[in-house]
Amino acid sequence: MAAQVNGDGDKDRQITLIDDKGNEELYEILFTFHSDDYDKSYVLLYPAAVGDDEDIEVQAFSYDADDAGDVTSTDLHEITSDEEWAMVQGVLNTFLDDDRLSGE
Repeated sequence: MAAQVNGDGDKDRQITLIDDKGNEELYEILFTFHSDDYDKSYVLLYPAAVGDDEDIEVQAFSYDADDAGDVTSTDLHEITSDEEWAMVQGVLNTFLDDDRLSGE
């Protein structure tokens, strides 16, 4: 999966995902985090073209972070192990359940 990071400092960052067929779709970065257990950085994304009343499908990838921890790689890495997926799901659930984090 290739990605192009679009962003400007404090503004919301966006990533354009490009699938194997060359189709592009714009995603918003929900949040990023680092797991000490897996020694990887992760990014959670949702489609930019989603309506207010639509269900949102969040996608997660590991990525190669720069020294500041930012998403800079043009390659996102798919999460392949069930244990790693469970950890990412737990972090997402914590984010969604905490109003201070999710902004609700």
